[in-house]
Amino acid sequence: MTLLLSVIVVALIFEYINGFHDTANSIATVVSTKVLTPRQAILLAAGTNLVGALVGDAVAKTISAGLVDATFVNSATLICALLGGIIWNLLTWWFGLPSSSSHALVGGLCGATLASANTNWHALIWARHKDGPWFKNEGIFYKVILPMITSPIAGLIIGFIFMTLLYVLLRHWKPKWVNATFGKLQLASAAYMGFAHGSNDAQKTMGIIALALAASVGAGELKDIPPWLEFLRHPMIPKAGGGEVIAPWIKVICALTMAAGTAAGGWRIIRTMGHKMVRLQPVNGFAAETTAATVLLVAARLGMPVSTTHAITTSIMGVGAAKRFRALNLSVIERILWAWFLTLPMTGLLGYLLRRLTM
Repeated sequence: MTLLLSVIVVALIFEYINGFHDTANSIATVVSTKVLTPRQAILLAAGTNLVGALVGDAVAKTISAGLVDATFVNSATLICALLGGIIWNLLTWWFGLPSSSSHALVGGLCGATLASANTNWHALIWARHKDGPWFKNEGIFYKVILPMITSPIAGLIIGFIFMTLLYVLLRHWKPKWVNATFGKLQLASAAYMGFAHGSNDAQKTMGIIALALAASVGAGELKDIPPWLEFLRHPMIPKAGGGEVIAPWIKVICALTMAAGTAAGGWRIIRTMGHKMVRLQPVNGFAAETTAATVLLVAARLGMPVSTTHAITTSIMGVGAAKRFRALNLSVIERILWAWFLTLPMTGLLGYLLRRLTM
């Protein structure tokens, strides 16, 4: 019981760090364009993250049942997985690199589960087909690796096309009218981005907590809990029309924790995203946020734990390239790409080593 509660506490610590680590993803553009002050932007992001986190649970179900075989998962496995993600998040935050908390968690979970399974690769769910050969594909390849490649590409291409269309439509507008109009519209796009971030990122920790509780129930660890803790035995509850959903108490506690972390801010990453990579005007910020938020919501609907960081960063790149290619700071982009490339293997290695050390 103590170990299970430790998993929940560490999961919430990860959620809090995810909040301030990824705050920049939803507010960097609105701060850099000076539409909102940093304090106002953080309050907006915290509120919209909270609302987004309470909507849907497809991503949480993927984390809790669609990536690894729960047979090889216990409380120690999950603690090591979370610690691997936390270490990487803090490291990249310190250097101001917008790496992916989503992939940090997935990498840590896969590495720790492999260690628990004595490097049995069948512990990872690579692919499983349901309801026919074309739809509802599950596993790491379909839910993590494929969207990890396609979502940044989508952000880059859609951001470029969207910004190009805006340039064509606004070519006869005076700059002061463009800035005034899109300064107001960017409030909506920033809120949309915060909502999308909460709807995808907060659900990952919900999935970890549900997975921990399900594993404990399966192992008979919760047989003798007092009646007032009986709710721990039911991380998933039936829904009308069939199927199950994440228990409301898990949703609420994760949503509030992410909102609190978001309110703490992440100024190092905000400077990288909003100032160093490309200089933005309100119309650019509107295009980047709208593009990234749409990519995130589509992925959340499909149960894909994609990276908010990847989506908004490549959207900013696409918008910047539409302005002019030389507007991009390629040295900063190179550092970001290295952080992306290393996140899954490094967190996988950290999770694996931490679990091996505790076995």
